[in-house]
Amino acid sequence: MIHPLTYVHPEAKIGDNVQIDAFAVIHKDVEIGEGSYIASHATIMEGARIGKNCRVFPGAVISAIPQDLKFKGENTQVIIGDNCTIRECVTINRGTSDKEVTRIGNNCLIMAYSHIAHDCVIGNNCIFSNDTTLAGHIVVGDYVTLAGLVAVQQFVRIGSHAYVTGGSMVRKDVPPYVKAAREPLSYVGVNSVGLKRRGYSTEKVNEILDIFRILYVKGYNVAKAMRIIEAEIPVSDERDEILTFIRESNRGIMRGYTRRNGNDDIG
Repeated sequence: MIHPLTYVHPEAKIGDNVQIDAFAVIHKDVEIGEGSYIASHATIMEGARIGKNCRVFPGAVISAIPQDLKFKGENTQVIIGDNCTIRECVTINRGTSDKEVTRIGNNCLIMAYSHIAHDCVIGNNCIFSNDTTLAGHIVVGDYVTLAGLVAVQQFVRIGSHAYVTGGSMVRKDVPPYVKAAREPLSYVGVNSVGLKRRGYSTEKVNEILDIFRILYVKGYNVAKAMRIIEAEIPVSDERDEILTFIRESNRGIMRGYTRRNGNDDIG
């Protein structure tokens, strides 16, 4: 299953039924789980841990040292879960002394030419479309979809089930369950299509909508909106996840309801 024209360092640990095509390069201190596929001209560098049944396409570079001038050669890693697909020319840098790891969960699809920088933590079942760019120290929840050409500033957090439209610049934290678009990035609704595909009931989606109407549409500041949400919205996992996300935001959350040219506008 390993082509004779590939290079695999003798200290690399390769699981059963791993296919490695010609001209791929596997450095030392690399682990690749069973059933994975490494295509021609992919480069898996020191510190990579790749799970089971992953696919890495041509030109991808996984676990190169971080593009961080503070990096001093620490022993750090990239850890990728099971069933992930890393498409052509994706780059995923290993961590620094901050978290010591760049981590990607299970069942993620990272499309061509995307970049995930050092110390990012990506959840499960995420989809990053072509040319998605994440700076360092970014945290992304489960089931997040980033459309093409999205660029995310360092230390930003994106909550679970969020959807960010193509070409967006993400400078503030994006709460869970929302759709985000426009410039500057703004709330444009709840990711109802994605939630229903994942089994959320209409009643639960409407409950989440009620939370974000208070937060983004009614004209309250964030602190007052949160007090109203706690007082008026029944306790649920989703409500508490949203409130906790906002409380823990260091950069502040993205903008919401605005008025443009005298017209009401969600965005």
